[in-house]
Amino acid sequence: MPSVANTSETDLSKYKIIQKGQFAYSAMQVGRDETIRIALYIDDEPAIISPAYLVIEVNDKSELLPEYMMMWFQRPESDRYGWFISDSSVRASLDWERLCDIEIPIPDIDEQQKFVALYSGLMSNQKVYENSLTDLQLICDTYIENLIKTEEPKVLGEYIEQSDERNNDLLIDNLIGISVNKVFMETKSNKERLDLSNYKIVRPREFGYVSVTSRNGEKISIALLDDEAGLVSSTYTVFKVKDTTELLPEYLFLFFKRSEFDRYARFHSWGSARETFDWADMCNVKLPIPDIKVQEAIVTIYHTLETRKRINEQLKNTIKPLCPVLMRGVVASLNVKPLKAKIL
Repeated sequence: MPSVANTSETDLSKYKIIQKGQFAYSAMQVGRDETIRIALYIDDEPAIISPAYLVIEVNDKSELLPEYMMMWFQRPESDRYGWFISDSSVRASLDWERLCDIEIPIPDIDEQQKFVALYSGLMSNQKVYENSLTDLQLICDTYIENLIKTEEPKVLGEYIEQSDERNNDLLIDNLIGISVNKVFMETKSNKERLDLSNYKIVRPREFGYVSVTSRNGEKISIALLDDEAGLVSSTYTVFKVKDTTELLPEYLFLFFKRSEFDRYARFHSWGSARETFDWADMCNVKLPIPDIKVQEAIVTIYHTLETRKRINEQLKNTIKPLCPVLMRGVVASLNVKPLKAKIL
């Protein structure tokens, strides 16, 4: 994945180069996370990785395909075994020598190619579907940008109002939080130890947001609820659209989801130790509010995009378990061999 590190003052000359068909491997924290941190680099253009990582390659691709080796390490059984043999250091590492001692079944190269072709075909189909999501996202973003340029902006405070409904009767115990990814999520708090009577109720098609924006990844945590009613912290701000025949909550959420709004909220946050984007700041936001039919059109496209995103996740979750299934047949029919003779 792309690194989020700030490299402006980093000496990149010490970083390692990784080429297509090579592996990046991090020996650290395998035991802690119960995951072998290894990945096959598949892009055509070379990249750089941290000097703390190892770059690994297969000795002879006529004996072992890198893609086949990667399929083996995608198995949860491989992760559990890596955790089991990791050392007892603070970092719970799986060093190079121990990695090389791992034994894997290595069938004939033609058999490897069959397994790789089957799995790669499924992954390619999923990627094609995933790439189509980019087009829909572009339509949504372009639509909003065009409205900003052509529509007279309206003051948001005229269309929204706070909701301060409390859980006094304790009828709701669905405790939720808000992530910087702009979604409501289950909280890890122990509800048995909390007095839920003072928590705020957020209902379907209502918003919740955290006013504190400092130390928040340059984003504002805001979300629109589309499921059953939930409870949020009393420190959160809950609000709703006054008249949904004039402004659709879903259209408003599209405006909030833009990275430009994150930057706007951070720029207009105030404070010292903590910077906050308060309710008055939210009410001062200006945005285009077109005819309700126009709003409905863009929201329909957005709903299609979200539906396809869910389908894409289901596809990925369906394909992922196939590695263990395919490898199980290999294990049953072959003797295992140590990796040390196959990689460097």
